[in-house]
Amino acid sequence: MMLGKYIGAGLAMGIGAIGPGIGEGRIGASAMEAMARQPEMIGTLTTRMILADAIAETTGIYSLVIAFMILLVV
Repeated sequence: MMLGKYIGAGLAMGIGAIGPGIGEGRIGASAMEAMARQPEMIGTLTTRMILADAIAETTGIYSLVIAFMILLVV
């Protein structure tokens, strides 16, 4: 019983962290490319990049919550 909970929580967090990692990397790369092309827009691009990173990170946080729920349910 405990082994299944640990495996399930590990899979939930492991698989759930792949999407935000890839998404945040692409957001950062695209923002850096946009800043290189239009340096006058750095302030606006930085703000929007941080907002997009925060939204992308929410799926990772949801995965963490689900992993904790799997571990803590009897």
